[in-house]
Amino acid sequence: MEAKKKQERAIVHLEKDGKHYYYGNLKALCDHWNKDAIGVSYSYLKNLNISGEKPFKNDKCVIRRGTIITSNRLENRL
Repeated sequence: MEAKKKQERAIVHLEKDGKHYYYGNLKALCDHWNKDAIGVSYSYLKNLNISGEKPFKNDKCVIRRGTIITSNRLENRL
């Protein structure tokens, strides 16, 4: 059996109206929410260096980037 690997994946977190939403990338977030709903466009967001420590904030939402860690998996199953 081969060693197990932890998988880390990027995640984008949107906090809006006291609710939390999670996306795989900024494009997916902006495909779901228009500029009027979140107060910012995709073209503007993609040029920012958003992180967990440096989120984007305005009067409509907070957007953060982070990492999600998935369960260990076997690289090659028998």
